[in-house]
Amino acid sequence: MQSFDGGYWLEMTLRIALATLAGALIGVNRDLHRKSIGLRTLGLVSLSSCLLVLTLSQYAMRHGLNSSDPASRVTQGIVSGIGFLGAGVILRGPDQLHVYGLTTAAAILVVAAMGIACALAEWPILVIGFVATMFLLIVCGPLEHAIQSRIELHDERVANKKSAGK
Repeated sequence: MQSFDGGYWLEMTLRIALATLAGALIGVNRDLHRKSIGLRTLGLVSLSSCLLVLTLSQYAMRHGLNSSDPASRVTQGIVSGIGFLGAGVILRGPDQLHVYGLTTAAAILVVAAMGIACALAEWPILVIGFVATMFLLIVCGPLEHAIQSRIELHDERVANKKSAGK
């Protein structure tokens, strides 16, 4: 039987807690924009990715296996599985021209990657990835809408000039 190692428990708690927190915080942004998934779902995606990688990595180390092989395999499985979850949030609009949910689907993949980074204790990757994700979701969203509004305004002006010239 294995003895209690407080340092090990603290490290695993930190990895799991940060994975959950990173996913949940990105989920808050999705909730604030009234998207189909939010805090709980993205927190769970990041948590599950972390748990899967940690479980298999720790198992491999305890049994004298190369720990990178199971982590690599489970990471491949996570990415494949996340594709199905992401596909569930992508919708076509009634006009069949607009697709909705792509950003939310991408957020699912990002939080899964953050969970993997936490499991592997790659803290710089987690921090930089989190900051970049929040920048894209918070700053670039309004910027994208402003650009789209200007394009629509320009197209409307062009259409008005064409109709006035007839």
